[in-house]
Amino acid sequence: MPTSVQNPKSRIQNSFPSRREFLVNTGGGFAGLALAHLFARDASASSLNHHPAKVNRVVQLFMTGGASPMDLFDYKPDLERLDGQMLGPTEKPEGFTAPAGAIMKSPFAFKQHGHCGRWVSEMFPEQAKLVDEMTFLMAMASKTNVHGPGTYMMNSGFLLPGFPCMGAWISYALGSLVDNLPSFVVLPDAAGLPYNQRGCFSSGFLPAVHQGTVINAASPQPVPDLFPDDRYAFADASADSQGLALLDKINRDHAAQHPGDSRLDARISSYELAAKMQLSAPEAFDVMREPEYIRNAYGMDNAVTEDFGRRCLLALRLVERGVRFVQVWSGPQGAVNNWDNHANIQKELPPMAASVDKPIAALLQDLKARGLDSDTLVIWTTEFGRTPFAQASLGRDHNGGSFVTWLWGAGVKPGVAYGQSDDWGYQAEHGKTYCYDLHATVLHLLGIDHERLTVRQNGIDRRLTDVHGHVVHEILA
Repeated sequence: MPTSVQNPKSRIQNSFPSRREFLVNTGGGFAGLALAHLFARDASASSLNHHPAKVNRVVQLFMTGGASPMDLFDYKPDLERLDGQMLGPTEKPEGFTAPAGAIMKSPFAFKQHGHCGRWVSEMFPEQAKLVDEMTFLMAMASKTNVHGPGTYMMNSGFLLPGFPCMGAWISYALGSLVDNLPSFVVLPDAAGLPYNQRGCFSSGFLPAVHQGTVINAASPQPVPDLFPDDRYAFADASADSQGLALLDKINRDHAAQHPGDSRLDARISSYELAAKMQLSAPEAFDVMREPEYIRNAYGMDNAVTEDFGRRCLLALRLVERGVRFVQVWSGPQGAVNNWDNHANIQKELPPMAASVDKPIAALLQDLKARGLDSDTLVIWTTEFGRTPFAQASLGRDHNGGSFVTWLWGAGVKPGVAYGQSDDWGYQAEHGKTYCYDLHATVLHLLGIDHERLTVRQNGIDRRLTDVHGHVVHEILA
């Protein structure tokens, strides 16, 4: 029997009107057919918790393109000993873009850091200082070597489009901590959206209200059209009232013709949220309100780190104000300016690493300084790893066999690692974990049993972890 999951009322009281008051006062009343079930839901809703939660909010840092583990966190001395030898597969594996070349050592120096002795390459000098606070999954694997399916898998648990991503499931299960900001916010790279575009932030078959709200952090108006353009003087309070009255009629007509269409709920919710965000968003999205030393700590004074640093600082401000799930992407889709380093790992990886290292360290330190580490989880991950074999002469190809993810914050043991790849970093050797296990563990920390969070869809009880997944108890505090 599937668990019925409803959106909870806000846990944080504020001065904004309730949904019922807002709609009655501004739209002439959306009650009736269009919102009868919505009001009933709000009256009886409570957040889903199968056990006490250790985490209330999540920040996910996603490195688009397949960040190379053996050049960042997974030190493999055997690659130095075997450098230049042709020991890889003789036939091109599925998903590789070229036949495997010779074994290639990392061109970057590794050192051990912290009391835990974690090996980190010179590419991440700032994160290396914090390894005693991090928890590593050293043998994650994917079922694909292709970016699009791999990115879907790491976000939704499926290789195909049409399934809800983790942020949407969390929003659906737990609702919002506040009602004046979205529960799920996405901060894409200024250079463009990741592979699959907005499909990575989709609510799939869940109600559309749970899809990610995409924010352009670099724009003077991060939320487009939140306020009327100065050119249109007629867009005043009176015009708003008339527009809402017309919208009320259109929505009721639409609901009568399309009962059960979740997009109407989403549309109504978006108008309500937009009105509240007109008061809250300008303050929340304005990172320039932070002191200069804080902005500089995130690298906003440097062109290399400015974009990712701005978005990390914005992520902190959003979770601080009650946004439940924030996703920060590094790199767009495509062959350049991301972590897909096919041609030359020596030239392509350093600028990507430099763009995120300082901002990530600042985010973790700032979360801790503001006391948010007690109920916030940070996840660093990518869609798959890269080969220990050269592609052409200096690049690395796609590899779903093994890659690294780390977690930081509430509910996880600091300074520990789970799993191990083989001596080349090619395949997970023991303690293998898939996205299903990561998702199950994140849901567990949020107080949710991943096997009980289900939705009936086309005759199947769907869940984020499909029919797989186990909580990685070895990393839990």
